[in-house]
This record gives sequence, structure tokens and C-alpha cells, in this order.
Amino acid sequence: MRRLFGSVRARATLAATLVVAVALVAAGAAVLLSLRSNLIDQAGTQAERAARKVAADLSGGTPYTGLELDDDDQPVQVVDAQGRLVAATEHLERISGTGVTEVEPQSPAGARAGAGGTGDADDSDDDQAGDDPSALEPGEIADDVRLTAGSATIDGTSADYRFAAVEVEVPDKGTLTVYAGASLDPEQSAVGTAQTVMLVGFPLLLGVMSAVTWLVTRRALRPVEGIRAEMAAITASEDLARRVPVPDTHDEVARLARTTNETLAALETSVERQRRFVADASHELRSPIASLRTQLEVAAAHPELLDLDGAVEDTVRLQHLAADLLLLARLDAGERVTDARIELAELVRERAAGRDGVTVRAQAVEVTGSRGQLERVLDNLLDNARRHARSAVAVTVRRDGDRHAVVEVADDGDGVPAGDRERIFERFVRLDEARARDDGGAGLGLAIARDVAARHGGTLTVRDAPAGGALFELRLPVA
Repeated sequence: MRRLFGSVRARATLAATLVVAVALVAAGAAVLLSLRSNLIDQAGTQAERAARKVAADLSGGTPYTGLELDDDDQPVQVVDAQGRLVAATEHLERISGTGVTEVEPQSPAGARAGAGGTGDADDSDDDQAGDDPSALEPGEIADDVRLTAGSATIDGTSADYRFAAVEVEVPDKGTLTVYAGASLDPEQSAVGTAQTVMLVGFPLLLGVMSAVTWLVTRRALRPVEGIRAEMAAITASEDLARRVPVPDTHDEVARLARTTNETLAALETSVERQRRFVADASHELRSPIASLRTQLEVAAAHPELLDLDGAVEDTVRLQHLAADLLLLARLDAGERVTDARIELAELVRERAAGRDGVTVRAQAVEVTGSRGQLERVLDNLLDNARRHARSAVAVTVRRDGDRHAVVEVADDGDGVPAGDRERIFERFVRLDEARARDDGGAGLGLAIARDVAARHGGTLTVRDAPAGGALFELRLPVA
């Protein structure tokens, strides 16, 4: 079962079919109930019309034997005030639902005797009628009608009926109740036909709807399958330069394809960056290692030629480069920044102490973060400024509003060309490639500084200094 409904298309088709099935059943039940109610109301209206017609004939003086009660489709009973059946439809064999089960009327004389009696009794009835405000006047037909359900058998044919009971006041006969019925067979037939149509039509409709949903869903998900196939091909080929197809639509699938391509582009950039990093790191490590090895080999063969100072410098440079590479690796791995509170002005003065030509103007401001990493940022900025300054480096620490602390490191050197102000923050980038590696470093200091600033929620940018050199601005959130 899981494999059968393992696809989105199958689940969508099943869900749509179930929803439509429930809606159709609810709508069908409502239609049947409404149809049944309307047809029953029509039968009641027809029965009331027939009862009032007989009542009108009685109020007009028509004798029992003169009533037209020979309609086989509508059973009729006329009952006097004592509950005697005084007239009924011919060939009526059985009846229920009217309260009177007799089917053979009594003789008019018996009915009259039971109804009238002596003249004193009539006077007494007239007096009681006069006292009763709800009593009918002679010849009057009651406005109220009682509707009941029942059945009847006429000439051997049984059926269900809707009966209407209407009272009429007839002179010399008293209050008579006319029961007339209308057959419910048309209602039952119509409801049955509607049920049959629904039982046949609903499965067909559900089948058509399911097929349409299946086809529409397949068409809608076809681009998704294309994206999946291309992603599988990219994974197999390891070619991150490939992109998934973007459908010519403006729906969620098109946005998914565009986002996937953006992710692939970012992944390609990241992988390429890592490859360059490894290649550059290998190149940078090879030079001091090769130089150190050469010096050691020469010293081994000719101890008197050992350049001890050069060996120490190469070892120190190799140590610094290894430390920079390890720090970058930790930053790339998402090393968590601590939440220690740091007095930035005090830290700047501490890192600037002992550096010739560096002046500090600092305003007290606190930030949060890793003290060791911020020390590394300041050291890198100060070393870079000293390397390019002609004579002086100025450091300023200030608060910018209520949200940021700013450290500005300015030199009076040649500055940074506008076209290179972003490139200098890339790893292993040196603007002066002819410069000696020992003087220029490995090109990691500014890259490390910007990465650390970003990890602390800040920024590091460069622009022209007032003295004509470069001004590096480190902006950090205040504590």
C-alpha cells in the first residue's frame, strides 16, 4: 500500500477523489431529501385540494350518494361527528392513517340518527356551538387541515398515501370530516429514479475526475521530474556547472528550479573557492618548506654555511601561515563565537602598544565576541597599515549611534585603487605580485579580518583616508 501511494501524484489523486466523493454523497443526500420533501408537500397539497372539493360539495347540500368518490387514485372517507363512516370511495378495501379503518359506509339514515337524535338534542348542540368561538358556521369549511401518512388498498391495489383531513359544517348533518389521500407512488418513483441516476453517475463522475486529476498532476509534476533527473545527473557527473531546466511558468515549480540553480551556483562557487584555497595553501606552504629543507640540507653537508637566521624566519613564517590556515578552517566550519564582553578601546590600545608610528584616539565602547579573534583582526589591520604607511598610522575608536562601534585604521600610504577594494579581501590575494613574499605575507590577513568581522555580525570595508592613504573601517554591534 505504501508503494502504491508512494508518489505525490497517487496521493493527490486519492485525496481529490475522496474529497469529491464526500461532496457528491453530501450533495446527493441533500438533493434526495429536498426532492422527497417537495414531492410530499405536493402530495399533501393535492390531497387537501381533493378534500376541500368534497367538503364544498357537502356544504352545498350534495347528498352522500351524490358525491363523486369514484377516483381510484384518491381514497376518500367522510366521517361524521360520532366517528361513523358515512361515505367512502368505491372498491376501498383497506385504509390506515386516517383514524377510521372502516371501508363500508353506514346508511345515511343511521348516520343521521346518530348525528341528530331528537330536536331537543339538536337545540342543545346548537347552544353548545354558539358558546364555542371555534365552532364552524353552517356551510363553513375549516381553514385548518391535518396531514398524515398512511396506506390504502383500492380494488386490490395497495399504495402509500398522503392524507388531508378537512372539517365542514353541514346543515342537518353536523360537523363532518373529509379524509382525502394523494398517492406517494410518484414521489417514491422520482426519488428511486434519482437514486439510480446517482448510483450510476457518481462512480462514473469519480472515475473521470480521478483520471483528469492523474493526468493534470502528471503534467504539473513533469518539470519536477526533470529537475530530479538533472540533479541526479549532476550528482553522478560531479559537474556543478550544469543547471536544472526552468519551466516557462510563474508557479512554485519554476521558483523551485530557480532556487535550485541559485543553490548550485553557490555550491559551485564554494567548491571552487575551496579548490583555490587548497591550491593556494599548497603553493604558499611549499615555498617556506622548500627553503627550509634546502637550508637544512646545505647545513648537513656544510655546517659552516648554515643560515640560522633565515631558517628561523622561514620557520616563523611557516608557523604563521599554518595558524592562519587553521583559523580559516575553523571559520569555514562555523566555529561558534563566544559572548564575552570586551572593552574595544582598551583592546585597541593594547594591540597598538609597541608599534612605532601608531597613534590611538579611543572612546570607551563595549562589544561582545571572541577576544582572541578580535585581537587577530586588529593585529592584521595594524600590520597591513604599517606595511603600506610612509610614516604614520592613525587608529580611531568611536561609537556610531546606539548600535555600532567603529574602529578606523588609516595610513598615509598610496591607498587602495577603487577597482581592488573588494579583491583585497579575497584569500591569497596580493596587489603587488612582484613584492617579496617575506614582505607581503601570504595574502590571508585581510581575508581573515573580514571573515571574523562577519562572524561577529559586523563589516570590514576600505576607502580613502584623509591623509591620502587607505582607511579600513571595522564596524561591530555594541554590547
